[in-house]
Amino acid sequence: MEDLVALERRLTTPSAALIEDIKKIRGDIVLLGIGGKMGPSMGKLLVDGIRLAGINKRVIGVSRFSDEKAKAELQANGIETISCDLLNDEELFALPDAKNVIYLAGNKFGTTGKESFTWAMNAYLPGRVAEKYKQANIVAFSSGNVLPFVPVTSGGVAEDTTPEPIGEYAQSCLGRERIFEYFAKKNQTPTLIYRLNYAVDFRYGVVLEIAKSVKAGKAIDLSTENVNVIWQGDANEIAIRSLLHCRTPAKILNVTGPEILSIRWIAQQFGVLFGIEPKFINEPVGTALLNNASESHRLFGYPKVTIREIIDITAAWLNAGGDEFGKATHFQERGGKF
Repeated sequence: MEDLVALERRLTTPSAALIEDIKKIRGDIVLLGIGGKMGPSMGKLLVDGIRLAGINKRVIGVSRFSDEKAKAELQANGIETISCDLLNDEELFALPDAKNVIYLAGNKFGTTGKESFTWAMNAYLPGRVAEKYKQANIVAFSSGNVLPFVPVTSGGVAEDTTPEPIGEYAQSCLGRERIFEYFAKKNQTPTLIYRLNYAVDFRYGVVLEIAKSVKAGKAIDLSTENVNVIWQGDANEIAIRSLLHCRTPAKILNVTGPEILSIRWIAQQFGVLFGIEPKFINEPVGTALLNNASESHRLFGYPKVTIREIIDITAAWLNAGGDEFGKATHFQERGGKF
């Protein structure tokens, strides 16, 4: 486990490109909704990058912080924390002003049965945030779920493709995009819509879910046989560096890895590592939610952590009994119910 912790430290060290871009970012940075899966590691990456860049800049993490331990860990890593219910206007507008905002807030898991809350978080709140931070650069996280299912031979969907969201979660995500786009024009707020599909880490994500199924002898559904993934650390770097690419009108950016991956192939790699023959059910439909992230790769280069490394790290983490975040991605969901 010590070797894995050291490996994680190496994989989360700011790249030279990130450090150079951090030097160019003017002003402090607020992370709204820092308490989710990506927020803590992104905040730490920012603090480390600022230190290595030799500059002074505040990193402010905002969340409800129902978990005081998580809040204390962020503070220990040099992140200023503010407890805030973002849906409370008084609390939201009392937050400190900043030149840069990364918007991570949103609701996905448990959407079914909580549709009104999902729409409030994903489509109403962005308008309030856009008014509060109208003078800032805003990187607003979105999802590839807003896009249509496409043939797995298509090369994925580019940013100029017309969205076709299925289900209320995806519809509310498109609502989030449209609201940020509206206020980018109304207030001339530089904005980037960050369409992520899917971030993975050895504690959560598509690759871990496949690994767990193989290890447990559980059959893997191949109805949706293909997927895009990107290492969380690489996705964090792109989000931070995207603050330099916010535009008016808002720029849309697909963010994922370069490959259209086969779920069957990923499972077979874990089968070799675990010495277990993977089990499969259902025949592939031939379509999937797939992003073409070539614009992101043009701007920032290819992700530094490869799929082979991700598979090896994930297998080692599982074998060592490493902890998990415990939230499934539902990447095989085709009806929009989360």
